[in-house]
Amino acid sequence: MTDAPWMYGLHADTGYLLYRLGLRSGSMFNSELERHGLRLRHYALLRYLATVEGALQRELSTRLGYDPSAIVSLVDDLQRLGLVERRSDPKDRRNRIVVLAPAGTKLLSESELDGSRVTDTLLAPLDPQERRTLQALLLRIAEAPDAP
Repeated sequence: MTDAPWMYGLHADTGYLLYRLGLRSGSMFNSELERHGLRLRHYALLRYLATVEGALQRELSTRLGYDPSAIVSLVDDLQRLGLVERRSDPKDRRNRIVVLAPAGTKLLSESELDGSRVTDTLLAPLDPQERRTLQALLLRIAEAPDAP
């Protein structure tokens, strides 16, 4: 970051620093994922699907915090790439569930190294204990209920 005097106030603003880090992190992850034809939102959806047997689109919206229309578009993209499939819900045939396709599982394993590289670059200034502390604090903030 710059040492310009007007920046000093922003350096003290945690919200601004988190925003800057989010932009940098997102840009770095997207650069890596573009080689696979994906963006970070696609990757997050694939990572979630790897942890469940399948999910309704509205569940994906709730779990990932994305607008329902964005989920439809993301699933369409991933289905077109052969990374996910929409199947009939065995509990209610009117519903469709989204499941990770074998190609999606393969891509996730191939792209994990990309994600690790980005994380290592971002966290290079921190020692292992600081990384664990940062992870714990970010998780606590991310899982806090939204304010009314």
